[in-house]
Amino acid sequence: MKIEDKLTASVIDGVKKLYGAEITPAMVQLQKTKKEFAGHLTVVVFPFLKLSKKGPEQTGQEIGEYLKANEPAIADYNVIKGFLNLTIASDVWIDLLNRIHSDAQWGIRKADEKAPLVMIEYSSPNTNKPLHLGHVRNNLLGNALANIMAANGNRVVKTNIVNDRGIHICKSMLAWLKYGNGETPESSGKKGDHLIGDYYVAFDKHYKAEVAELMEKGMSKEEAEAQSPLMQEAREMLRKWEAGDPEVRALWEKMNNWVYAGFDETYKMMGVSFDKIYYESNTYLEGKKKVLEGLEKGIFYRKEDGSVWADLTPEGLDQKLLLRADGTSVYMTQDIGTAEQRFADYPIDKMIYVVGNEQNYHFQVLSILLDKLGFEWGKDLVHFSYGMVELPEGKMKSREGTVVDADDLMEAMIQTAKETSNELGKLDGLTQEEADDIARIVGLGALKYFILKVDARKNMTFNPKESIDFNGNTGPFIQYTYARIQSILRKAADAGITIPAVIPAGMELTAKEEGLIQMLADFTATVAQAGTDYNPSILANYAYDLVKEYNQFYHDFSILREENEALKIFRLALSQNVGKIVKEAMGLLGIEVPERM
Repeated sequence: MKIEDKLTASVIDGVKKLYGAEITPAMVQLQKTKKEFAGHLTVVVFPFLKLSKKGPEQTGQEIGEYLKANEPAIADYNVIKGFLNLTIASDVWIDLLNRIHSDAQWGIRKADEKAPLVMIEYSSPNTNKPLHLGHVRNNLLGNALANIMAANGNRVVKTNIVNDRGIHICKSMLAWLKYGNGETPESSGKKGDHLIGDYYVAFDKHYKAEVAELMEKGMSKEEAEAQSPLMQEAREMLRKWEAGDPEVRALWEKMNNWVYAGFDETYKMMGVSFDKIYYESNTYLEGKKKVLEGLEKGIFYRKEDGSVWADLTPEGLDQKLLLRADGTSVYMTQDIGTAEQRFADYPIDKMIYVVGNEQNYHFQVLSILLDKLGFEWGKDLVHFSYGMVELPEGKMKSREGTVVDADDLMEAMIQTAKETSNELGKLDGLTQEEADDIARIVGLGALKYFILKVDARKNMTFNPKESIDFNGNTGPFIQYTYARIQSILRKAADAGITIPAVIPAGMELTAKEEGLIQMLADFTATVAQAGTDYNPSILANYAYDLVKEYNQFYHDFSILREENEALKIFRLALSQNVGKIVKEAMGLLGIEVPERM
């Protein structure tokens, strides 16, 4: 039984014995005792004043006295105004540590076949450029959220929608045809996604030059943009693609495959994966079909020019275009088509879209449209909306080639981790292979943690230098603490010390030790809250608070040099379980922890 449940039952008994009144568990408000007061858990006394017909101080004293005399879990109490602060007995904490110790996956709920099926969409790249810093935040949030939802007992399907069609794709295809001289990833030694991205930038450069030239001939900017031969060719290529022209389709397939091979490498290095990938080239026709169905049923309407619209004024929104006059689809249509395909593939109970906050309105509309079209999860779809991420230098623009590339960023982080770790002597005595692996774990851990510790809803600046610090609220600080714990446990094993399955009770613990056990126990509630709030940062900051507390304990108390054998074993078990929970929390965030450093 949880300590909280035990105390609630004892308070109910106390109120009955003292004041002859029956109360419900809901009336017993228990909270963590504030740091400045002695105690672990606090009972709010105010709900009982009508029953006791006494002041808050006296009521608190009477209930405290009753609990101390009748509840073995209570060692002491104090009353501050209307708050009864309870000190839990050491044996209760040791019993709690034993429960955590015996559960290899404390805080994690396993899904059964009846569990809700949650689908999470993230990444959503375009096949005309490599992944950049914005995608990094998206992928890390989506991956962490998928892990957290699974840890809360849901079945989870991780999915990606690839934007593989449209004018932007034709721009890089056309530039490659015109200026590429048959260049391939093999001939250039470039990753496929980088190669195609270079041609997207090349298109923009040539297009801008054409527009400037036409403007010099006296055209306005708008006229020049409309008359640009390059843009006209790109539009013609898109028209051919839509008509299924075999040459254009073959080129499109070849270049997209180069991009996918490049994406796969990036995803692998980032440590993210997908159960199912959807492609807009397959879903946009489904969307058209679904919109025309809605038109037949009178859910949507057609304007005189032939375009199809949804009237959302009853919902307090405006009119929404779903099919253009020429019958071509818009983003919304594609999202409806993707939803249709997914619903046919999986019995989805909840759908979560991890997409930037500039799309807030889009998802508000999509939710209403899917609901109108009869998707059961439409009304309750979750748009996991996140803010922009920038470097200290400012914004990124993909057309101009000034984007912070995901591959370059990860490579730079690993290199920085190697240099920093070497300077601090963290890689001393390791083989080259071990040192390289630790640099990878620390570099990527620094990147992931720095991004995930910030509430996703906020815009953020990613500061590479700050993120790799071995002190403070950073990934490397948490990783180093984990490695330190493993080092202690190895030394104990080398000295022939074994940690038993059950830690014997009967010793007095310090407030610091009890506080650490309480924090370990809180992991269950933290995982649950991160899932309910769709907020990985709750978990990141929990991991930091836990290691910060452990480091103070490590600094203040002996572990291996402790002369009292029972206490030494207890502290080793406590350390082992802190390590276990840190690894679990970081694992849910997609962050590895090194066994040595």
